Amino acid sequence: MDKRFSVLFNITEETALRLLQTPLEELDDPSARYAAACHLVHFKSPRTIRALIEAIENCDDQLYNRITRRKAIETLGRFKAQEALPVIRKCLADDDCYTVENAVWAIGEIGTTDESLLQEITALLAKPGQNYRVIIQTLARLHYQPAASSIRPFLTYNDDCVVSAAISALARLAGDYSPVSRLLEFLQSPNVNVRRGVIQDLMDLNYYPAIPAIASCPVSIVFRLRGIRHLGENAITQGVKPFSEIEPYLDQVIYDDPNTLELVHEYDAPPTIHFLLQELYHTDFGRCYLAAKTLLQSHSSGLGEVLMETWRQEAHNDYGAHYHVIRLWGRLKYQPAFDLLVEALENTAPQFQKSRAAAALALANFGGDTVLHLLRKNVHTDIFDLKYACLLALSQLGDWDTISQFCDDSDILISEKAKSILSKKS
Repeated sequence: MDKRFSVLFNITEETALRLLQTPLEELDDPSARYAAACHLVHFKSPRTIRALIEAIENCDDQLYNRITRRKAIETLGRFKAQEALPVIRKCLADDDCYTVENAVWAIGEIGTTDESLLQEITALLAKPGQNYRVIIQTLARLHYQPAASSIRPFLTYNDDCVVSAAISALARLAGDYSPVSRLLEFLQSPNVNVRRGVIQDLMDLNYYPAIPAIASCPVSIVFRLRGIRHLGENAITQGVKPFSEIEPYLDQVIYDDPNTLELVHEYDAPPTIHFLLQELYHTDFGRCYLAAKTLLQSHSSGLGEVLMETWRQEAHNDYGAHYHVIRLWGRLKYQPAFDLLVEALENTAPQFQKSRAAAALALANFGGDTVLHLLRKNVHTDIFDLKYACLLALSQLGDWDTISQFCDDSDILISEKAKSILSKKS
């Protein structure tokens, strides 16, 4: 279990269990039971599972109890706790649609072949106000082919996130690949949630031809990299594609140049630099990439200093803008930001994780013994994008000896990349 995020809750397992079992009216902070249910994901044990089941059985309808029940269901799903299936199943009839959503998802994580339970989940597709996307994804994941007829009407639903899931599910359950090309169109949707969701649907489908389009989709590197890693690893291990056909798209995503993206937004008139800087904070990374591209094209003179000012004001503490400013400094080869780039590379706070790979590539532009030392240290990590970026950076600086240490890495994409770099060195 990845415990990097456990630092977000400064409580022990014992404290979490005690909080979860404390009546709501006796707590100083009404959200404490919810936080406990979140934190217990790091401590799978029979005792924890029993406590989470008891939390679900508490049907008090107060808001903080409802959100605790939802989180307890989710945590049991992550545990794949078979013994929790009966109590989770009861939640399928809950009046709270979010509780139903979590119950469906958890059942998909735990797994079942119980025909009556699968029929019960399928019946939710006819119930108003449900999260149909999660229901459809779960039925496909559980390979419940009789659900195909109930899923088919959602091909014309008024929410493209649901349509995307239905297309992927029907291809898997009924072998109907005729509408799959629409999934690639959804990668260019103006709605960022559709763009993010369709990558998961393409992963579920193992649709390897989508790799180039995913690499160019204007969403956060997190979503693109997850998709390409999944499809790339499966394609290689199943003998469908060699690494050489995956490598250009992995490189493209790790370098994350906005010029390599198929941007879906555009400006009606030339924007001011102030507007562009504010766009770097947008939750839709498609807008962030358009702003970054425009800043480099139209405002490159003095941009490094301008970015330094926005860094001091807000960007140093906003994980999205933090990432984009690091990338921009790297492309500008802005020497005054050197110490901040080092700080970003060494920052282990989870919300700033993707900035570390960006910082590694930015620092490679400066070279020198200090940079080499930092890259050699940080390449020894379990974080995929950071390790891959360090290999690219070390390749730029010609450190073949360090790269050779990763030819037998446990991650097939890392080992293949190391071997590829060494095979091409001049």
